[in-house]
Amino acid sequence: MSTINHEKDADATDGAKPSIINCHTHIFTGDHVPPWLAKTFLPCPLFFILPVSGVVKLLRWWFNGPNTFFYGPTYKRIVRTLYNIRMFVARKGLLRVLSYLLGAFVTLNVFFFFFYLIAGVIAPPAKEGGKVRDFGDFLEKWWIISKHPNIFLMLLYILLLLLFFQWGRNLILFVFRQLWKFMGMLPGKKSVDLLKRYVLIGRYSRYKGQGGIFSKLKAQYPNDTGFVILPMDMHFMDAGNAKFDIAEQMEELVKVKDSHKNTLFPFVFADPRRMQDQSYFNYSVGVGGEVILGECLMQQLLEGKEFSGLKIYPALGYYPFDPALLPLWKYAVQKDLPIITHCIRGTIFYRGRKKKEWDEHPLFEQAMGEIEPPDGETENEAAIEYCKLLLPQRKNVDFTPNFTHPLNYLCLLEELLLRELVGQARDPRIKSIFGYNGDDKPMDRHLGSLKMCFGHFGGDDEWRRFMELDRDLYSKMLVTNPDRGVEFLFNNNSARKERRRGKPEQVWKYVDWYTIICSLLLQYPNTYADISYILHDPQILPLLKQTLRHPVLRQRTLYGTDFYVVRNHKSDKEMLASMRGGLSEDDFDEIARINPRIFLNIWKTRPGGA
Repeated sequence: MSTINHEKDADATDGAKPSIINCHTHIFTGDHVPPWLAKTFLPCPLFFILPVSGVVKLLRWWFNGPNTFFYGPTYKRIVRTLYNIRMFVARKGLLRVLSYLLGAFVTLNVFFFFFYLIAGVIAPPAKEGGKVRDFGDFLEKWWIISKHPNIFLMLLYILLLLLFFQWGRNLILFVFRQLWKFMGMLPGKKSVDLLKRYVLIGRYSRYKGQGGIFSKLKAQYPNDTGFVILPMDMHFMDAGNAKFDIAEQMEELVKVKDSHKNTLFPFVFADPRRMQDQSYFNYSVGVGGEVILGECLMQQLLEGKEFSGLKIYPALGYYPFDPALLPLWKYAVQKDLPIITHCIRGTIFYRGRKKKEWDEHPLFEQAMGEIEPPDGETENEAAIEYCKLLLPQRKNVDFTPNFTHPLNYLCLLEELLLRELVGQARDPRIKSIFGYNGDDKPMDRHLGSLKMCFGHFGGDDEWRRFMELDRDLYSKMLVTNPDRGVEFLFNNNSARKERRRGKPEQVWKYVDWYTIICSLLLQYPNTYADISYILHDPQILPLLKQTLRHPVLRQRTLYGTDFYVVRNHKSDKEMLASMRGGLSEDDFDEIARINPRIFLNIWKTRPGGA
């Protein structure tokens, strides 16, 4: 296991403190992203016009070619000339008036050029459109505009508008929004987020290697800062094939790790569909259910190259308790390997059609009402009818959060639910791994000590939802039951004697993800959550401070940023400064220096033996 030099922390203000560790970063390139991310956002076949691979090629061409013009002497001369023209006009009263009249003339011509062009395709409201046309007829009568302008002259007007008359551009956009309700015609928030993600990938696409991207991350932090690097395997999200597969991505990541031995902690990506390939994941079962990795890529990375943990991204189309993952989770418990899972709603998710087996949750149930007691039994003995929990969402953006939902991890951490999964497993080796003794008896081995980190802490939207739920019974549990939070299978304060089969349904549907994750952190000893991505939002800071006052949650929260995915909002150095300025020094040290070392097994015990 890699270690960080604690003696020479380059951040002089921190003295002898151990260096910072950012527990959630990415350095994969555009070549590792499948081409059709716009699928489900744009109708077929329109999404084919926006391939990630095409955007990457275009932006690489731009940054390595035309963009260099803006750093050369010719561009600087143009800027100086335009500045001199503007200032000469601004300092002459008569020229200012003439400039305004010219701007009005150009604005009117450009406005009506685009008005008639757009109105020929999408008619504006009759009343407002009629008034604009009447005004246009008046201007044409006085030779101010032409309904059939010379195209080259119009291009000159547009160029003048772009270069000199910002007020004219703003006026045109304002009026067009009123006429055609442009805000309603523009893509929705999720589509805009996707477009931003395209541009973000493109901004880093000029770096063909992960090392180049990592250098941009590293330069924003003090020397000797550590970074957890999380790869992405998006092959199975039904959005096309990336240029490079996961094996090539991991091979390159090995080289980056070798160049930064003391500061880089790469994880291995786990997808149950990829793990069907024995060259990627191969194992046997030893004495006492021990999982032994055979010759495969995971074995080479985890045991040969000493990669630091495992990463999963269920939104790509699988549950974290998929049977193919269970042997790997048992191996992780044996080796005390940390796991980071994506736990937030977002724009990267499965793009294919919803499968029939996803209509219902594999384990959780919902109550369908009382059933009549059999003859000879009293009404007091009436039973509740249960069936599998319906997951009715139809669109990808709506049903894929079912895979990411934090309550899914209860199926791994809680022996009762894990027992059901193991009992259903078709591979007999899984029963041997856990020492399965039948439905009615506890298994010999379980995953209650699985070291799991909920990436993004459920999302800033769920943090806001928690703050808004002031009348909800479950949202109060972190206050009224601070040692455990929400009980997932039993009544609160019931000493866990009687299981309530329908309670997971209530939690699934009505409880915010912040409360669920905090409750999991309180009830299971090796669970963590990182604040990556959400820390760009200053609104989380008050609740983060409150969270860190809890003695357990304080020790289970990790600093992370989600570089470079979060760059649409803020740079890493800005978020680092915000955290160091917004939290007390002790709080920041806890989540950025101490907790990451426990999570990554750099330290086996906390300072002071706690």
